[in-house]
Amino acid sequence: MGQLNDRGTKKWTSLMMPEHIQLLNQMWKEKEYKEKPILDEQKMQDINAQLQLAIHNNLTVNIKNNANRDYETIAGKLLKIDSLDKQIQLNE
Repeated sequence: MGQLNDRGTKKWTSLMMPEHIQLLNQMWKEKEYKEKPILDEQKMQDINAQLQLAIHNNLTVNIKNNANRDYETIAGKLLKIDSLDKQIQLNE
């Protein structure tokens, strides 16, 4: 016998009110959100050392950023590191 092709709650959406469908879509979207990692002091020092090395040697870096509950990667050369505001400036 073949496998059962169960579509879960999606198979019932034709019988639901539009408001319920909207809430289910929002729930599915939120389920895929990526949590922003919490960095300890040691990890932040390691990252800072790598950034300082990259700026002094004019290296291209790949920065992985958590934006809008998802990750995006930006590549470029570092122009400025602002430790107080915890911001960096890239020449993309």
